[in-house]
Amino acid sequence: MPNKIAQDLRTKTRDQLKDQLLQLRKEAFNLRFQKAGGQLENTSRVRQVRREIAKIKTVMGEKPKTDAAA
Repeated sequence: MPNKIAQDLRTKTRDQLKDQLLQLRKEAFNLRFQKAGGQLENTSRVRQVRREIAKIKTVMGEKPKTDAAA
């Protein structure tokens, strides 16, 4: 059975995926700071965010690039 999250990502446009990727990268950055400062409560969220970023990058790689210059 395919991953539901990956199926949802495949229905989104490239711009939507880029926006979501940017949000997740910001969250990962903040989580790293919380971890370094000893304030991180939900340690499993770091792993979840990393995996979501990887899924988005995978789906973006599957989609054809639509360049105006091409």
